[in-house]
Amino acid sequence: MPVGNIRPLEGLLVLDFSQFLAGPVAAMRLADLGARVIKVERPGTGDIGRTLAFAGRVVDGDTVSFHAMNRNKESITADLKVDADLAYVKQLVARADVVIQNFRPGVMERIGLDYESVRAINPAIVYASATGYGSDGPWRDRPGQDLLAQSISGLPWLSGSKADGPVPVGLSIADHLLSCHIAQGVTALLVRRFRTGEGGLVESSLLESMLDLQFELLSTKLNDDSIQVERHGTHSAHAFLAAPYGTYPTSDGYIALAMNPIPKLGALLQLPALEEMVDPQEAWDRQEQIEALLAAQFATDTTQHWLDILDAADVWCAPVLTLDELLDSEGFAAIRMTQQVRRGGTAIATTRSPLRIDGQVLTSDKAAPTLGEDDAAVRAEFPPVSEVRL
Repeated sequence: MPVGNIRPLEGLLVLDFSQFLAGPVAAMRLADLGARVIKVERPGTGDIGRTLAFAGRVVDGDTVSFHAMNRNKESITADLKVDADLAYVKQLVARADVVIQNFRPGVMERIGLDYESVRAINPAIVYASATGYGSDGPWRDRPGQDLLAQSISGLPWLSGSKADGPVPVGLSIADHLLSCHIAQGVTALLVRRFRTGEGGLVESSLLESMLDLQFELLSTKLNDDSIQVERHGTHSAHAFLAAPYGTYPTSDGYIALAMNPIPKLGALLQLPALEEMVDPQEAWDRQEQIEALLAAQFATDTTQHWLDILDAADVWCAPVLTLDELLDSEGFAAIRMTQQVRRGGTAIATTRSPLRIDGQVLTSDKAAPTLGEDDAAVRAEFPPVSEVRL
């Protein structure tokens, strides 16, 4: 960051009671923006994400995925079922600006750290609650897990072809989007607090995040009940967009085409049958025929050969990169999306915040904390009182 600049949330204290992905990543987003985040973990085991390994990979005693979603944080341990520990945590709550939690509905109420209880301690608190399916309704107590939320939302029926079964997104998209919504809600309430002095409660869920992702589909369906999900052939990438929208094999990989006029593609690719399709409705009515013609032609040469032709004509297209191709690409290097964090003598490569502030990327070398790493320092800074009157 330029000299003299501070990160927008610098000076704010966040208590992160969450685990797994959505809550911790929401807290990390605030940490990347400058907030001080203290992660409150169970003694002995800590955040379950410390051992729930993405691809089974572990670095310096914690999973790589835990490192990826808990950078820039401190860690203290507290058993919230023990009176003395709970009293100390409430003492921290009284000093905090933000609380984030993602327990199942009812858990924080039983502990005495639900929003109403916390607000009684700290009336200006901004409190964020992330759940699986909301605090009401028949699904409120179902396990709040990404694949399960994707499945209940119907999302897996939107990918793949008509010959496939449900195709879930192969990343934790529900958790990831929920983390964005929670972080956005927290920052909005912080702005309100700076203006009015009033704190507040922001709530969202995996299910709501998945439904929001489908805003185009749901809005269309709600206004036209005839809309149904009807996936197309093997090359189609969208159940509700016409040809040529999809991915096509080349002689050495794949190429993706977005929305493009069929006759223009026919002229560029020397496919007279496509040049003759001047009626836009044919992109719908003859979708699989169009895709088959494109696939056969693309398969005759390399991805780069076709990109050279299509890019020169400003056709909306892109190579479909593999993971290794992405990491080796000049485009990946140019966007500077990685950083190195350090814990003790161990260096760990991870991604950075996707935001730029005042033209600068947000990077940090502070790794995820070890369990209870900051117990002594935090207790020295905020000494426990012999009797907490809250």
